[in-house]
Amino acid sequence: MKSSIRIKALAAAALVSGAAVASLALLNDNAVASPTATNENALASSAAPRVKPTVVLVHGAFADSSSWNKEIGYLRRHGFPVYAIDTPLRGLAFDSAYVEAQLKTLKGPVVLVGHSYAGEVISQVAAETPKVKALVYVAALIPRVGDSANSLIGQFPGSRLTPENLRTVPLPGGDTDVYIKAAKYGTVYGNGLPKSAVDVASVTQEPIAFSAFGDKATVNPPAKTPKWAVIATEDHAVPTAAQEFGARRVGAHLIHTRSGHDVPAISPDAVDRAIVAAAESVH
Repeated sequence: MKSSIRIKALAAAALVSGAAVASLALLNDNAVASPTATNENALASSAAPRVKPTVVLVHGAFADSSSWNKEIGYLRRHGFPVYAIDTPLRGLAFDSAYVEAQLKTLKGPVVLVGHSYAGEVISQVAAETPKVKALVYVAALIPRVGDSANSLIGQFPGSRLTPENLRTVPLPGGDTDVYIKAAKYGTVYGNGLPKSAVDVASVTQEPIAFSAFGDKATVNPPAKTPKWAVIATEDHAVPTAAQEFGARRVGAHLIHTRSGHDVPAISPDAVDRAIVAAAESVH
């Protein structure tokens, strides 16, 4: 009798087990395939390369977009979309509006890079343009509301952007263009460049409107936007102390480099490091 009961129990267990196997097979056919496909899609998505932000380079006074040639080469070799804007150097309001208009033609996030006077420009633009996701200041003026180039440079000793080193050209509209005297260019701006480069740059420099030096910032750099600052330790145009003051005040990550004011040409490696770090902060 006990053997008969045991056989019936085993048979029932086999039926239950068979039903479970059948149920599992049904689940495998109908349900398990979907998570597997999802996992494959997730893996494909995670394996896809992250789209890099566009790097936009803005030159400062006495320069043009070719001043970024070394950085452009590096960025292109490393797969970054890059634009160098020829800024008119007509004053903070005009130049900021000009750069903003250029950015409207670009898609996706932007890392905005500014040298020298362009530190003022990119600060203003970033406050008005949400697509700017990181800022890089290069030997730059970094203002807050009410600051001007004159006030920031004049706050610290060491600048050789003094009247005896500058050449001024009155314009028909009533403004005045400012150049560095060719004989003083290497001392004021290009210390650290080869003499041949100084000789060329001193006679091809782009002038800036005299009024631009007095233009005051009307907005602060956006507080939540990550910032990097390349500090030139041998700068005779924008004093190193002025660069550090502005950078620390806005919480920028600092990269020091032994360079005169023309950091993009003299110390491009430091600029490249700052740009890549800024780009990696963009998600």
